[in-house]
Amino acid sequence: MPQLNTSTWTMVIMSMMLTLFIMFQLKTLTYQFPSNPQPSQSKQPKQPNSWEKKWTKIYSPPSQHLH
Repeated sequence: MPQLNTSTWTMVIMSMMLTLFIMFQLKTLTYQFPSNPQPSQSKQPKQPNSWEKKWTKIYSPPSQHLH
């Protein structure tokens, strides 16, 4: 069985990474970003939760005394 020549793998991997980097750079150049984005003020109505309306108390179970 012949041996696989791995001497060119480094060059192949490096060129593939460079190609992918260039492709992603070119892809992001096509996007149009706003030049000066302004934050939008969105008002959300406050919805009271059920536990905010009333006072609740958590009761622990009665303790069992063993005599």
